[in-house]
Amino acid sequence: MGTSNRLLRLLSLLQTPRDWTGTDLAHRLEVSPRTIRNDIERLRALGYPVHATRGSVGGYRLEAGTSMPPLLLDDDEAVAVALGLRTATSGAVTGIEETSLRALAKLEQVLPPRLRHQVNTLQRVTMHVARRRSGPTIDPSTLTALARLAREHFTVRFDYSDRRDAASHRRVEPARIVNAGQRWYLVAWDLDRQDWRTFRVDRMREGMAPGARFTPRDLTDADVEALVSRGVPPEARRHQARVVVQAPAVQIAERFGPWIGTVTPLDDVSCVLTTGAERLEDLAAYLGMLDVDFSVSEPPELVAQLRVLAARYAAATG
Repeated sequence: MGTSNRLLRLLSLLQTPRDWTGTDLAHRLEVSPRTIRNDIERLRALGYPVHATRGSVGGYRLEAGTSMPPLLLDDDEAVAVALGLRTATSGAVTGIEETSLRALAKLEQVLPPRLRHQVNTLQRVTMHVARRRSGPTIDPSTLTALARLAREHFTVRFDYSDRRDAASHRRVEPARIVNAGQRWYLVAWDLDRQDWRTFRVDRMREGMAPGARFTPRDLTDADVEALVSRGVPPEARRHQARVVVQAPAVQIAERFGPWIGTVTPLDDVSCVLTTGAERLEDLAAYLGMLDVDFSVSEPPELVAQLRVLAARYAAATG
């Protein structure tokens, strides 16, 4: 057995929740206790915190360290982790969608084809009903493919439909995949328009094709946030509203971020929120979540929807 294979087998044994004596490990791997001691030092040099205790009940065990070393997963564990990450990209747990996507892209890149097929099969025959979401859905494989292309700096070509259903062919350098407002966006440098653009992933048609490698351009997190905010202004949504909110502008902006819309101060204690949504029912519910007093004068359809909700809540209280 080569040294690399032996180290992998040793690490796999140490990841089980028990203490291993040097004799046990040597017997399992069919080597001498001295070789085990040398291999333990090699693992420590690679960043794995292998703890050793002396005595008749002592032995080796893997403990938590200060950094994240590579992990070894068996087949069932790899499939379980991949399915869990795919579920997380759907927004089942708020705030970890993008992190889950990055981890999923790395994991699926190294999964053997047989395990990738097993993950895809399980994904097709299972469903998550704990949370109902409006709007189009996205195949997780599309997200992971985009994430890999962005991480490895490959250009990509795809057909795209904008909010007016106008079709176009795009050639871009993908930079970031962003989750915002129950939507996934690709932030990329458009090679034909020579500028940064944001694309809703659900509007990208099937059949995207990777191209040549590129040198990534400078793009900060603040730049990404500004691009996505600019890419989904209230006027791009089906219904828009102008709301006078009885709270300082900075308070509303800090609580909800740029995705809610444009916040303009009126005075020290009130502001105007210009916002929008695809459905009036969603917009009326979101305004209730402001947790402050507000008034709406336009559009009339939103005013009517708020009156319906007000009557319903009043009836519910008896």
